[in-house]
Amino acid sequence: MEYHEPRNSTESALHNYKEGLGVFTQKMPELAQHYNAFTEACFKEGALSKKDKQLIALGVSLYSQDEYCIIYHVKGCLDEGATEAEILEAIGVTAAFGGGAAMSQAVTLVQEAMSELGQQLQ
Repeated sequence: MEYHEPRNSTESALHNYKEGLGVFTQKMPELAQHYNAFTEACFKEGALSKKDKQLIALGVSLYSQDEYCIIYHVKGCLDEGATEAEILEAIGVTAAFGGGAAMSQAVTLVQEAMSELGQQLQ
């Protein structure tokens, strides 16, 4: 795996997550294998598209205040072709359930991650 220095806080968080996951995988390979297989199955194309599943995962991440998952699933949304408007609508639905806590993460961390992952905010 080729290493490059993170250019911003979003890339740094993604790097830290992947590094930590690698250490966990070395120490608990069987558990990590089963967890990875389960999550891969959950995010496969099915009745819901991969993009829809990433938007749902972003909403759950916001609701649960999980910063690493928020960043990870913003990236997943962007990688699956989600538009800024789709991401913002998912944020709105999440805020309807999660109130101010979800909105505060959305207007800070999500927008920062989208910007730092190369998306132009309009």
